[in-house]
Amino acid sequence: MTDLTKLNVKIFADGADLEGIKALYGDPLIKGFTTNPTLMHAAGITDYKKFALELLAAISDRPVSFEVFADDFDGMIAQGLEIGSWAPNVNVKIPVTDTSGNFTGDVISALSRAGVHVNVTAVFTLAQVADILEALDNSVPAYISIFAGRIADTGEDPLPVMKEAVSLIEHLPKTELIWASPRELLNVFHAEQVGCQIITVTHDILKKLPGVGKDLAEFSLQTVRMFHDDAQAAGFSIPVAARQVAE
Repeated sequence: MTDLTKLNVKIFADGADLEGIKALYGDPLIKGFTTNPTLMHAAGITDYKKFALELLAAISDRPVSFEVFADDFDGMIAQGLEIGSWAPNVNVKIPVTDTSGNFTGDVISALSRAGVHVNVTAVFTLAQVADILEALDNSVPAYISIFAGRIADTGEDPLPVMKEAVSLIEHLPKTELIWASPRELLNVFHAEQVGCQIITVTHDILKKLPGVGKDLAEFSLQTVRMFHDDAQAAGFSIPVAARQVAE
């Protein structure tokens, strides 16, 4: 598929660069936005709520996910209720476990039953997906973010995992599966292939979208010219002795 407007999978931009997010908001291909504490820390953000409210002031008609960062269940619930109150388009990211590995099912259940749209994140296994589905209130919209890219980083093919996860939620119209942590643009089409509803894509990968459908012969020529031009710009030279080529 080279016509991105015909994709069924929804592309959510993943990042914490406010100006970059605002620019991407103008792209109709971008259907939502996500961020996390690691991305926010890397972007130099120190006031969590101020950043979130500025982002929500700019984006009011597409889903935006913000993550809790408490590590105790009561704290997660309190932060989740607070974050969820900031705007109707907010989804609250809940890590699938705390930092000791305890499943956050009680948090997911409490927030989901309170009407908060949760985005359960850092999910890696089908067993975790099954546990999450048990905790959710199926009448309330929710996302489940499986980190397919990090699964691939272990040498395991994430496609079978994602395909099975899609089948686990197919009877739940208000629960959507997110292909998270993609490593390349091709993952957008992998997510489309398995029927995943959403893929989160970082800003650097999104910059590659204009290359979809590009003629490969032309792309080859552009690459050759790039190597040549960069060698010229660097001023490279190799003294070459006169040699005869054997006939």
